[in-house]
Amino acid sequence: MSDAFQEFDVRLKTIGRKRTKLARGYVSKVDKDGLIIFRPKRRRSGIPLRGLPYMFLGFMFFKAVIIAHLGLPLYGDRLSQLSQGSVVEQAGSVVMRADPLSLTLASYLRPILH
Repeated sequence: MSDAFQEFDVRLKTIGRKRTKLARGYVSKVDKDGLIIFRPKRRRSGIPLRGLPYMFLGFMFFKAVIIAHLGLPLYGDRLSQLSQGSVVEQAGSVVMRADPLSLTLASYLRPILH
């Protein structure tokens, strides 16, 4: 009797999981034999792919503003201090390293900021 109860309990749990998935939205489809099948809608990722280039450009602009404000020698000193820290700080120094795009943007922003 306990095996039958366990199978029933497992079936109830799977039905519950399917219902929660379908509660977020579903798509209905008629099968070849006329049976209507409901499938949950696919979830989209949290970050839209169109926003990634804007995030990248915003980050480059942020680096350019910092470089233009501090100047390249002081910025390099701060990055070298950052590279001596923990693993997270070292990763930050690699990401914040000056690149040609941020240096070009900084050269245009420097007269505006000073």
